[in-house]
Amino acid sequence: MNEALIIKLDLSSYLDEFKNFLAREKELFLQGDSHLHFKRIEELSKAQFKAPPILKKLDTALLHLSKQGVLHLDESVEFVKIFRYFSYLKSLKFEENLNSWLEKIELPRNLLQLCAYFDEKDSFKDESDERLVNLNHALKIKNEAIMSEFKKLCHSKNLTPYLIDTQIHLINGYEALLVRGGYNHFLKAKIVGRSSSGGFYIVPLSVENLQDEIGKIENQKEEIYYEYAKSFSLILSKELLFLKFIDKSFDVFDHYSARVMFARKNDYEFILCDNSDEIVLKNFAHPALKNPKSVDIEFKKQVLLITGVNAGGKSMLLKSILSAAFLAKALLPMRIKASQSKIGSFKTYEAIIEDPQNVKNNISTFAGRMLQISKLFSQKNMLLGIDEIELGTDFEEAGCLYREIILKLVENKQKIIITTHHKLLAMLLAKNDEVELLAALYDEKNACPKYEFLKGTIGKSYAFETALNYQIPPVLVEKARKNYGEDKENLEELVSKNVRLELELRAKLKELEFKENKADELLNTLKALKEKEEDEFKTRLRELEFAFHKAIEEAKKTLDFKELKDKQRSLNKANELKKAIVLPSMEKNDELRVGDFVKYEKIKGKILNISKNDALIESEGLKLRVPLKLLKISSKPVKQASKTNINIQKPHKLSVSLDLHGLRSDEAIERLDSFISDALIAGFDEVLIYHGIGTGKLAFAVKEFLKAHKSVKSFDDAPLNQGGFGAKVVRL
Repeated sequence: MNEALIIKLDLSSYLDEFKNFLAREKELFLQGDSHLHFKRIEELSKAQFKAPPILKKLDTALLHLSKQGVLHLDESVEFVKIFRYFSYLKSLKFEENLNSWLEKIELPRNLLQLCAYFDEKDSFKDESDERLVNLNHALKIKNEAIMSEFKKLCHSKNLTPYLIDTQIHLINGYEALLVRGGYNHFLKAKIVGRSSSGGFYIVPLSVENLQDEIGKIENQKEEIYYEYAKSFSLILSKELLFLKFIDKSFDVFDHYSARVMFARKNDYEFILCDNSDEIVLKNFAHPALKNPKSVDIEFKKQVLLITGVNAGGKSMLLKSILSAAFLAKALLPMRIKASQSKIGSFKTYEAIIEDPQNVKNNISTFAGRMLQISKLFSQKNMLLGIDEIELGTDFEEAGCLYREIILKLVENKQKIIITTHHKLLAMLLAKNDEVELLAALYDEKNACPKYEFLKGTIGKSYAFETALNYQIPPVLVEKARKNYGEDKENLEELVSKNVRLELELRAKLKELEFKENKADELLNTLKALKEKEEDEFKTRLRELEFAFHKAIEEAKKTLDFKELKDKQRSLNKANELKKAIVLPSMEKNDELRVGDFVKYEKIKGKILNISKNDALIESEGLKLRVPLKLLKISSKPVKQASKTNINIQKPHKLSVSLDLHGLRSDEAIERLDSFISDALIAGFDEVLIYHGIGTGKLAFAVKEFLKAHKSVKSFDDAPLNQGGFGAKVVRL
């Protein structure tokens, strides 16, 4: 078990609590087929059972038995506990996998017979041997004699003046009286100690003789116990292979039991690792957090890059993903919605979280990070977490270096979670198909992190806002903003706008999805009602047809008689039934008016229009037409679905051209990306980019960027009067 990893992931308290459910200390991971273990744990979760008894480790006892040694009765009873517990388990009814495993464990009869020699408190039953019964009776008599002797001495007239108190003291294993000097004139006794006040602890000779006799009886009992210990050890040594097997089987069931009881106490769920490398977490909460906000994560690619606000939960999210995978590997329960989650299996787990700086080894933060990462290139099938990857060096150099390192680790099939504030690194990695982006969100209205995450975008750090929130003087923050630069501040603002726009679009999609589900629900309700009415109509039609034909038959029978009155009555009855066979009409409800709130089955809505036999109602943003006879007046107005409006503010003072002369390629691309985003928001169809000719590096970088940009429809060299080969006309 990787103790260092457990500490890094803040799982120590969780595992300490789990270990309290184990009957004896053991390794954390279960050996063998994890799928089979998982099935047995699931089956045990459905059953009621007693927890295994607390047990000592039996490795030393098994070693002694292999060398024909004699175990003490206290060691033998540990095996008896196992025999009894498995006998109990075999008496219970479990499902297929667990039951099949227990059925294969056959307890030898001679071992089960040993159980009869021990009581429920795991003590040897003295009543099993008549000699022990007699010796215990003798001990009882001797102890009563000692108490009687002490009582007699305490009330003796000759000794009373010398008694300091009348209590019986236990000194060095002896029962003794506390007396003053001079007692020896009236009593023969052995001194066994001195008190702080100068008194003597004495054992009277008569009591000493009785204690010696008790000692002899105890020795006789020990000889008998030893006889049984040899007998039991001989039986156990003959079944040594089975004892090793049952001892391991007990540990396996102890693993199952501890996990199930731990999960029941904390309302945790189990999840089995599959053969993929995907991680999908639904409603997961790290066990170290109190009142946590659960997270939903889909991590299906090779790299997850987490950016965004400081103190927004990036590091804890990294730990949460690693923890969930680690706990699933160990078949340990956690707070998660297992039915909607998925966790792949990894050979090893590593977390690079703490600052590796070491004064003793004269190693810097960055050098320490490089030393840690250098050991990863030989690893395969690893789940790796790197927190604050930018520590210790220049961000531009680090961005380029870490990009190459990460891509190499991806080639080695490593799955990596990274937290960073490096926008350069994020931009360099964002174009890779194996990289997923995740941004920690910030509540700008309340000026605090949301501890929520948005997929598919780069987050803003909100360093200035956070500083203000923690009482840094506003003057200092404003100076920092100016030093930061207008261009970078605009970039941050665009990142922020991008996040807000993404959130608004997702809210809109969520609303549309809700309406779609509601529409499906309404359509299914209408379909069910239609089918119900058709069934009722057909049933009624059959009943009336049957009654009509029956009346006709009765009328025909009357033709054999000349009683015209009976004939006329039968025909009249048949005609009345025939008239009743008509389709129920839709009657208009004159009480309903446009604007009324009505109820149709479980659907509530507002009347928008009324026609002859039906009405158009609106329910939660959806409109449907319902027969008037099926509508009822609703006493409670319906809360109409709110409409989501997305407003995008156009940038002010935006030019249709951009001059990139004199800029490095990376700076130029950043500015070009920002310029195109603003142009799109402003609604420009065509813009002009000046890059110059020079060495051709900047022109090449601009050309490649425009080729890859999704919003660029086409571009060409500008006319000669607008820059020629040194400029590009870009159509958006």
